[in-house]
Amino acid sequence: MAPCVFCAIVRDEAPASVVCRRPAALAFMDIRPWRRGHVLCVPTRHGPRLGDLPADDVAAVFALARDVTAAVRASGLPCDDVNLLVNDGPAAGQTVGHLHVHVVPRVRGDLWRALAIGPRRLLPPVPRAALDADAARLARALDGQSV
Repeated sequence: MAPCVFCAIVRDEAPASVVCRRPAALAFMDIRPWRRGHVLCVPTRHGPRLGDLPADDVAAVFALARDVTAAVRASGLPCDDVNLLVNDGPAAGQTVGHLHVHVVPRVRGDLWRALAIGPRRLLPPVPRAALDADAARLARALDGQSV
């Protein structure tokens, strides 16, 4: 069994641009974002699918996704609305076998572009420094919330 990259990120054994760390959940920038500000929220405990984790862990991930959504909107990054996406298993498009919620900022009119060219090609590869800067921006917006 291949090691889980998200577990390595949770343990600080792999690089990530962390937005927020909580006891049961972690938020970090997606290295292949569909849009600028795309964040992944993961449980700190390994579980491939929603049903593989205790309800409290799932609730912690979705609470963090809710707070990150508010931070994205407050951060000044381009965002009219947000998609929250969960691909629950490989047949549903899950590419990392560790539950994760995508928080994807959206702007009016970008859906048709996404459908036409595919979400993974919306932005070029993002340098770590840019991801770190957006993570810091989102972390500041999170700090400004009453959570």
